[in-house]
Amino acid sequence: MTFVADDWPVFWEEAAGANVRDADGNVYLDLTGGFGVALLGHSDPGVVAAVREQAGALIHGLGDVHPPALKVVLLERLAGLSPWEGARVVLTSTGSEAVEIALKTAQLSTGRPGVLAFEGGYHGLTLGSLAVTSRELFRRPFERRLYQGVAFAPFPEPWRGLGPSATECLDQVAELLRRGAANGDEIGTLVIEPVQGRAGVRVPPEGFMEGLSSLAAEAGVLVIADEVLTGMGRCGATFASELVGLQPDLICIGKALGAGLPLAACLAAPAIMDAWPESRGEAIHTSTFLGHPLACAAALAALDEAAAGVRHTRVVERGARLLDRLGELLSEIAGVGDVRGLGLLVGVELVERDGVTPAQGAAARVASLALEKGLLVLPAGEYGQVVELMPPMVVTDEQLDFAVEVLVRAIGQGS
Repeated sequence: MTFVADDWPVFWEEAAGANVRDADGNVYLDLTGGFGVALLGHSDPGVVAAVREQAGALIHGLGDVHPPALKVVLLERLAGLSPWEGARVVLTSTGSEAVEIALKTAQLSTGRPGVLAFEGGYHGLTLGSLAVTSRELFRRPFERRLYQGVAFAPFPEPWRGLGPSATECLDQVAELLRRGAANGDEIGTLVIEPVQGRAGVRVPPEGFMEGLSSLAAEAGVLVIADEVLTGMGRCGATFASELVGLQPDLICIGKALGAGLPLAACLAAPAIMDAWPESRGEAIHTSTFLGHPLACAAALAALDEAAAGVRHTRVVERGARLLDRLGELLSEIAGVGDVRGLGLLVGVELVERDGVTPAQGAAARVASLALEKGLLVLPAGEYGQVVELMPPMVVTDEQLDFAVEVLVRAIGQGS
């Protein structure tokens, strides 16, 4: 399943801060953040110390039967971060599973199985989360196994001037909520990313998320904010929803939450999460590694650093520098259609000569050229046309300057 070519992949052997060393001793500057996980930086000293200490005491507990005590500590910390009084939290190992928990919770709470999702949305590749992930590449081989009660609405992309506006998208959302899913199921859940990540860092226009929240509330539809990528500080706030005006009923987090260890969670208000029936001894949703002690220790250490008050400020400052430098130096390159982002989630959209048509595969070419120069970036977007950047917050001015220099040359050569 891993893409293999003569120059791809490189095999990681060591990482620290914003740097990665491969098995051949080559050092790279990592602007992928390990798919957004390493917001604090690779091998953060506080996280490493916490994991080492926990490994000497308890590596594995008994899931939801006799849980690790550390799980309770983390649950309380996460509940305290949520926007709801007395919030309930379910821990999982992956973002996909957190989305599945949210979908199950919303159905239990509303009694309506239908879901409204968005074109370009990425919510995971397990069967439940894949059903609300829109890209045909992921869906096509498994279409007959997927739940058919999902309707997809367009996501506004105002910079192009070709796609639907925010108002037009909201009109279609209102119609889909009224009409229901194609299979006849009534819609009770809406799932959306505050910023669409894998679709190419698509930042919603002002007012869209507020309008979406109002439509959902009027229809009695619960809103799931998929903040697996955008949450825990990546965009400059604990939850990106508050930055874009989205008012969720459930929030999914992951990636940066575990600071390098596999951990995710679903958060909701008690009135919603308490739709789950009380356990009589056999849980109807659980997993072996639920609340894994090492992952909990890593997350608590990461939360301690966030509590120090520097994470959001650092993310905003680093993100602004990266956006400004890229915008300045790429403005004269004909193949660049847009430079956009929120915090340390940045996308560079590459286009054809007409200035709007996606340059198919261009970001993958740029990623390959950048790799040769010691820079790790990822392609994104439906057509592989967006260079996606998710650097650790510890990236320095010198490293950012190096990254921008390499990217400008690679984009000029590869687009």
